Amino acid sequence: MPALWIAHVTVTDADAYGKYAELAGPAIAKHGGEFIARGGRFVQLEGKERPRNVVAKFPSVEAAVDCYHSAEYQEALDHARGASERELIVVETSE
Repeated sequence: MPALWIAHVTVTDADAYGKYAELAGPAIAKHGGEFIARGGRFVQLEGKERPRNVVAKFPSVEAAVDCYHSAEYQEALDHARGASERELIVVETSE
């Protein structure tokens, strides 16, 4: 079943985070991920508000988790560490 990769982000260093975004996009695409929401308008109804919200659809939970653990994504993530506060979750869809 498909899965959604959902990230809630507060960027604290725009330059470093820009490098993360530059590298993360191709890593996500390589593992079958497609962005369906990326930093657009949102309404926070509950919980901690993060100004950047990203949703990518993957073929499966396993594909999303494999992407996260891949060398390419971990290289990108090195630029996000210390440059952002983030939560990331992968959720299987019912489609």
